[in-house]
Amino acid sequence: MIESTLKKLPNSQLEVTVSVSWDEWEKYIDQAATDYSKEIKIEGFRAGKAPRNMVEQKVGKGALLDAAAQKAVQGTYAKVVSENKIDAIGSPKAEIVKLAEGNALEYKCVTAIIPEVSLKPWKSSVEKVNKEHAKKNAEISDEELEKEIEEIAKSRVQHITVEREARDGDNVILSFEVKKDGVPIENGTSKSHPMILGRGVFIPGFEEQVLGMKAGEIKDFELTFPADYHEKGLAGKPAQFTVTVETVQERKSPEVTDEFARSLGKFKDLEDMRKNVKEGMEEEKKHELKEKWRSEIIEALVINTVVEIPHVLLHEELHKMIGEFEMQLQGMGVTFDQYLVQVGKSVDEIEKEWEPQATKRIKAALALEEVAKEQEIEVANEDVEAEMNKTLAQYKKIQDVEKNIDLGRLYNYVKGMMQNEKVLEYLEKIS
Repeated sequence: MIESTLKKLPNSQLEVTVSVSWDEWEKYIDQAATDYSKEIKIEGFRAGKAPRNMVEQKVGKGALLDAAAQKAVQGTYAKVVSENKIDAIGSPKAEIVKLAEGNALEYKCVTAIIPEVSLKPWKSSVEKVNKEHAKKNAEISDEELEKEIEEIAKSRVQHITVEREARDGDNVILSFEVKKDGVPIENGTSKSHPMILGRGVFIPGFEEQVLGMKAGEIKDFELTFPADYHEKGLAGKPAQFTVTVETVQERKSPEVTDEFARSLGKFKDLEDMRKNVKEGMEEEKKHELKEKWRSEIIEALVINTVVEIPHVLLHEELHKMIGEFEMQLQGMGVTFDQYLVQVGKSVDEIEKEWEPQATKRIKAALALEEVAKEQEIEVANEDVEAEMNKTLAQYKKIQDVEKNIDLGRLYNYVKGMMQNEKVLEYLEKIS
C-alpha cells in the first residue's frame, strides 16, 4: 500500500511525503537483490539467481536497502503524482526519512508545481486597449507609397564603373590590411571588398580616408578603434591601415516608369505596380497592427496577473529563449558561443539580463490559460488532431515518423497554440 500527504510550500512548491508499506517495499528489496546478483559473482549460483540473504552478506545490508529505496522512489513517486493530480515541474530529489527492514519506507520530495494564478479585474484594461486599436487603420499614404517604390528602385540600382575620385554614395571595391604595432591583426586582411561610402559600416574615420581616392590608388593612414569596440584587444587602440582602391562605381537607380514596372515581371504598367505595392503594404501594416494589438492585450493581462513563479519554471523558460536565439544566430552564420565572445558576457549574465522578459512570457502564458478556464474556452480533440496531421504531413517522407517526433509533446504544443488563438480572439471582442 502507498500512502501520501501533501504540504504546500512558498514559491509554488509542494512537499510530498510518501509511505510505502512493508509488503510493497519488500518487493523492491527483492528486485535490488536480483540486480546485484547479476553483477557480482556468488559461488554456487548462476547470475541473477542468488538468494537475497546471500547477496546481502556480499554487498552489505545498507547498500542493498539504499539501492532498493532508489527503486521504490522511482516506482512509486510517479503513481503518487498521477493519483493526486499534481502538476509537477522538473525532477525533484527524494530524501529518505525511514529506511529499515520489516517497516514501511518513508521518503519526502519537494517539487515545483504549476503555480496558482490570480487575475485582478482585467476586462477594463483590455477594453481600453481595444478602443485605442479601433482608432487605428492600415491605410497607406501617398508619401509612404512613393518611399517604398523609391526603395524598390534602389534595390535595382546599377553599378557603373567611373574613372574619377570616389564620392559619397559610390560603391568602391577595395583591398585593405590592418596592423597593430606593425603586426597584422587577426581577420584584418580583405581582398576585393565592396563598400558603399556613406553607410558608416567601418570604424569612424575609415570612409573619410577613402573619399577622394581613385582606382589603383594606395593609401596608408592610422585610426583609433572605438573604446566600445567588440574586440577587447583593439578597443581604444590605434592601428595602421593600408588601403588599395580597385574600382570606383557610381550607383544609379533606374527611372521609375512603365518600362521599369514591367521589368519587375508581373505588372502591365506603373499604375498596376503602384496598386499592387500599396495592397501589399496595407496587408503588412494590418499584420503589424494586429501583432501590436495582441501584444498590448497580453501586457494588460500580465499587469493584472499575480503569481509566484518557481525557479525551475523560470530556468526552463530561459533555456527555451536561448534555444530560440541560437536558431536566429544560426540563420546569420553565428554560433551562440561566438556571440558570447563578441558581447563579452557569460551564459549566466545573459540569463540574468533576460529574467524580466522570461518572467513576462511565463505570466502571459499562465494568464491566457487562466482566462481560458474562466471563460471555459476549449479546443476539441478532433480539431487538435486535424492540425497535428497537417504538421505530420510535412514529414510524410520520413520513415517511422512516430519515432522521430514526440507525439505527446506535439499534441500539447498544438493544443496550447490553438487555445491561445481562441482566447485572443475572445479578448479582441471585448468592448
